[in-house]
Amino acid sequence: MTASVALPFGGLSGWVYLQRTRAAQEAIVAADPQNLRDETYFREKIATVTSAEDLVADRRLLKVALGAFGLEGDIGNRYFIRKVLEDGSGEDSDLANRLSDKNYLALTQAFGFDQEGDPKTSSDGFADSILKAYRSKAFQSAVGERSNVLRLALNADETLGDIASASSSENTKWYKILGSAPLRQVFMTAFNLPKSFSSQDLDQQLAGMKQRAHQLFGSESVSQFVDAEKRASLVRRYMVMAGDDVSTVATGSQGAALAVLQAGTRGTDTTSTLLSVLLKRA
Repeated sequence: MTASVALPFGGLSGWVYLQRTRAAQEAIVAADPQNLRDETYFREKIATVTSAEDLVADRRLLKVALGAFGLEGDIGNRYFIRKVLEDGSGEDSDLANRLSDKNYLALTQAFGFDQEGDPKTSSDGFADSILKAYRSKAFQSAVGERSNVLRLALNADETLGDIASASSSENTKWYKILGSAPLRQVFMTAFNLPKSFSSQDLDQQLAGMKQRAHQLFGSESVSQFVDAEKRASLVRRYMVMAGDDVSTVATGSQGAALAVLQAGTRGTDTTSTLLSVLLKRA
């Protein structure tokens, strides 16, 4: 059983609370014994992986690799993952480029099994970069066990800035958003777009996103979300529109854990220790 995330409520209030307590709660999730074992194993073994075949043959390594890109649900689809990785991303016809979910493309580019020379898996800093992403996604997953709305908000807060600051065209940036199910959901909810929006022609969806962005934020560009306040405004709007979906209200020992978090930042080590014990009892 992995460590839980303390959420006394959802919606915008829950988002504000999560931001206040995030550092302490991330530390609890990162220190979960299973997560630590997965990270240690990945760090020790990943440099020995030189091909997609090697990676998919080791379920523990594959768990971390997929988890880092939010693709943990594909752990059982090893043939498909191998095909995606072996195809690479250099040609438009490559599978990763044709899939609507661009997390596969990011995975393929990160590992680069189609490239010549020494594999990226043995390069300095490779394990650190993958594990950093894995920790972030593990925390999002833990939050998602209590509130999928907050999980989507976290993902948007962490990924939108990178898309917005990329050197690609505005249309390409919008297509990346439309191709990411989590980001698409955040934007559709924040923009108050109907479910039928997804069934429209892709060019119509692009035009619709641009129009709503201009109406709500003064510009049709994705690049505007480089600005942290604009990203925060988008997330706040999403939280208000999405409402409160927290699964349970914390009581008992978990309520005590919330009190520990609310005590502030004094005695951080003690706070983390107490919170870890209390959450595991909940």
